[in-house]
Amino acid sequence: MSVPPSPDDGLTPAELAAKYGLSVSGARPGLGEYVRQLWGRRHFILTFSRAKLTAQYSQARLGQLWQVATPLLNAAVYFAIFGLILEAGRGMDKKVYVPFLVTGVFVFMFTQTSVMSGVKSISGNLGLVRALHFPRAALPISFALQQLQQLLYSMLVLFVIVAIFGSYPSLAWLLIVPALALQFTFNTGLAMIMARMGSKTPDLAQLMPFIMRTWMYASGVMFSIPIMLKDKPAWIADVLMYNPAAIYMDLIRFALIDGYTSENLPDHVWLAAVLWAVVVGVAGFVYFWKAEERYGRG
Repeated sequence: MSVPPSPDDGLTPAELAAKYGLSVSGARPGLGEYVRQLWGRRHFILTFSRAKLTAQYSQARLGQLWQVATPLLNAAVYFAIFGLILEAGRGMDKKVYVPFLVTGVFVFMFTQTSVMSGVKSISGNLGLVRALHFPRAALPISFALQQLQQLLYSMLVLFVIVAIFGSYPSLAWLLIVPALALQFTFNTGLAMIMARMGSKTPDLAQLMPFIMRTWMYASGVMFSIPIMLKDKPAWIADVLMYNPAAIYMDLIRFALIDGYTSENLPDHVWLAAVLWAVVVGVAGFVYFWKAEERYGRG
């Protein structure tokens, strides 16, 4: 006796999947659904970032004090080299230059560490990515949030330093909130871009320190761009002043330091800050989402 033909004979794999309600495992959801999934994992993102922050210095004797000590030591080294030896603070009173330098170091390190952790957020957590199903964007967002929390601890010390040099709390300090919110959005978008690139190119993590060091020197962390480049063509200073790292540093310097006036800021600085945050934040999120189903594979 012959076996009767199956009703599925002749159907393509796609037609079979549609007939029985099957879907591709790990398939990328739509953008709106992806955002909803991320919101549903918000508690995981926050808890994961806190755990990483706590574990970061768990093996050190000073523990969490290194969150503040590291940027302070960097600022001290830069002040010794650039402030005292190279006189990079010429044209600025010392009461302005020291808070100027420390603020620049703290704020730039926020971007630097967000980008560096973003590069390894997928490639360095492959066990988690392969074992659990969750929106992969939760990882770079969580690492950027970790760096924001670390900056907030450091800001307490920064407030003390600024006050010691004569800039006391005022309503202008409230400008720090929107400035940091915009910088966090920018950092997160950039971290997601680097996370996708780093997931396929592990060597990128070795290259990034050189890129970040070049970016730091071009952003006016240790010196005032308009003063240092006053004898150069104006367009060079404009390009450097409108780069996002310089913009976010200058906004926070303007908010904190009494002697750092609006004359030191480029025109339409808040508009530039918003544009950098929106463009990089949205572009980074979409760019990362487009490769969602490929993370952890291969």
